Parts: sequence; C-alpha cells; structure tokens
Amino acid sequence: MSSVASHSGILVIGGGLVGACIAYGLARGGTAVTVLDEGDVAFRATRGNFGLVWVQNKGVGLPAYAQWSRDAAALWPAFARELQTLTGIDVHLEQPGGFYLCFTEADCHERERSLRDIQQAAQGPYPFQMLGRSELRARLPAIGPDVVGASYTPMDGHVNPLKLFRALRAACLHHGVRLQSSARVERIEYGGDGFTVTTQAGTHRARRIVLAAGLGNAALAAQVGLYAPVVPSRGQVLVTERLQRFLEYPTNKLRQTDEGTVQIGDSVENVGYDDGTTFDVMQFMAQRAVRAFPLLRDVNLVRAWGALRVMTPDGFPLYEQSRECPGAYVATCHSGVTLAAAHALVVAPWVAGGEMPAALAPFGSARLRGAEKHAMYVN
Repeated sequence: MSSVASHSGILVIGGGLVGACIAYGLARGGTAVTVLDEGDVAFRATRGNFGLVWVQNKGVGLPAYAQWSRDAAALWPAFARELQTLTGIDVHLEQPGGFYLCFTEADCHERERSLRDIQQAAQGPYPFQMLGRSELRARLPAIGPDVVGASYTPMDGHVNPLKLFRALRAACLHHGVRLQSSARVERIEYGGDGFTVTTQAGTHRARRIVLAAGLGNAALAAQVGLYAPVVPSRGQVLVTERLQRFLEYPTNKLRQTDEGTVQIGDSVENVGYDDGTTFDVMQFMAQRAVRAFPLLRDVNLVRAWGALRVMTPDGFPLYEQSRECPGAYVATCHSGVTLAAAHALVVAPWVAGGEMPAALAPFGSARLRGAEKHAMYVN
C-alpha cells in the first residue's frame, strides 16, 4: 500500500460521465481535484449510453425533473462550445428536436396525455406537438407504414457520447485534475477535519468527497451517512454499418450518429448485474427498427452490447450532502448525457461549497425511504 496522499481539494469517486463532469466543473472553478476511478472492471454506464440529450416525457410523477432536464439541455450549446474551444474535440451536439414514435393510436393518446400533464405541472415553457402520420412523414420521409404518429419537442437532441467523454477527460487534464485509475474505493472514514479514502492503489485524504460511482454508490453512501439505493437496469444496443444520411432527428428508439451509423436501443431489463446481450431482445429491437424505418431491412449490424443503467427506485436523480458527515456528497442519475452540462455548471459549484441550488432540492433521499418498486424509466 502506498503512503497517504493529502490535499485540500476534493476527491471525486467515480471516473464515468457523471464524475468527469463534476470534476471538470470543479477544476474550471479553480478547485484542486483528484478522480478515483475503479478502472475497466467497473460496470460503466458511460460506455453503453445512447447519446441522447432528451427532455420529453421526463417528469412524470415529479415535475421538477422535467424542469431540471429542460434547463440542463438549454445549457448544452455553450457547454459543447467550451469543450471544443478547450480541447479541439467536437462532440457533435445537434438539438433539432426529437421524436417519440408511436405504433398504435392508443400509444399516441397516452403519449399526449402524459406530455400534457408534464406541461401543466412544469414551471416555464414545455413545448410539444403530436403529429399524425402524414405530418410525421413530412418530417421523417423514411418512416414506415406501421408508425401511426409521434410526439415531437424542440428541446431534444443528441451528441457523440464517446467524443464527449474524451473531451471531458482532456478538459480535466487541461485544468490539472489528477486521474487515478485502478483505484477501487474499499473504505471511507470520516473525521472532524475530513475524509480518509482507502483504495486498492493507496490512501487519500480530503476535506470533501463526491460519490459519483454509479452502482457503487449504494455501498459507499452508507459509509458516510448517505442513502443511495441504486439498482441496475440493463439496456442493449445495436449499431449498424455506416449509411447515407436519412434521419435528421433523434428518436426514442434509434438515432443516426454523426458518423453515419444507426444506433438502435430502448430495451429495459431487470436482470441484476448481467450486462450481456441476448438474442431475443436484439431480435425484437431490430424488428422494431425495421418497422420504424423499412430501409434498415437489409443493413448490416456491426456491433452489439449490453450496459447497466444506474436507477434509483423511482427513476429520478439523487443529489445530497451528508448531514452526519458534512462534506460528503452523492450524485447519481441514469441521464448522464442529458444532465452533463448541468453537472459541470450547476452541481459542481454546489459541491465546491456553494449554496445548494433550488433546482436540486427535490432530489434528496427522503423521497426514497421505504421505496420498494423500481420504476423503469428509460429516457
């Protein structure tokens, strides 16, 4: 075991998308930051995400989530420009709006009811349209006959998630963030003057720590008086060969990337910590994609993977500072891309010692106490 490393900055535990965004936000504000990353043995939601900056339908049951997602999406253009200026990496943000495809009239009616409820409860604008088949075909000429309609909001978009993660890492290094890999946290101890964090690679001390370890937060939170009952939800993803551009908008079930490939997803599975793939789910997703866009029928699939989303019992984010161990924070969500800019620009200043933003107040753990059912939100 190496000697104890002490510093007056902040330890971010977890080097995925949430941790990288918070670390970058802290460092750009002048805070010394060390990121402790478990390494490639971790269940990395970052490498399996769908790349959507997605707002519509978020907030059913908690209007504050609609507002938080909408405001986070609005921060994205400036955030993407900042990363490109700093690193030279274009994350290929596009925000033309997005479509949620419906295959039955009942789906359309339920979709409109759901969005209307969110619109009425949300503070501030929450625009959306319901489009019938003819209107939809004017926007998406390649749409198949099985799609009867869709909802559209101008708030939605997508990015290249791998380029985003690369840009964040480069931006962190530019600001002096120390990135330590293969540093799985084994124990956190709290003293009156801060925290001692023991990892496989050594021991660190800091006055503040941020738990951004995804599914690892459940065990780590309990060590510092926090409650983070996160569980895994598997999603499988298919990727096609590169195609000529045919889809100018992201949809909830597939999107065409900046590189021309088509990413197909939207599966939700309760299978514990199994991040593998299964033929039946992949077949279902492929068939649904062909129903949506028949031109995909003879296209080659080149990659497939499974990944584990990080879900709270109600599907909403969790942000909280420990009362028992002041200076310990937890940040967890399943919408790391959508909320990326907000994590860097809103959450990080709070963790650095600022006042808790009012937007985060609804996302404490009190709502989760005694929660039993895992709500399967996928947006």
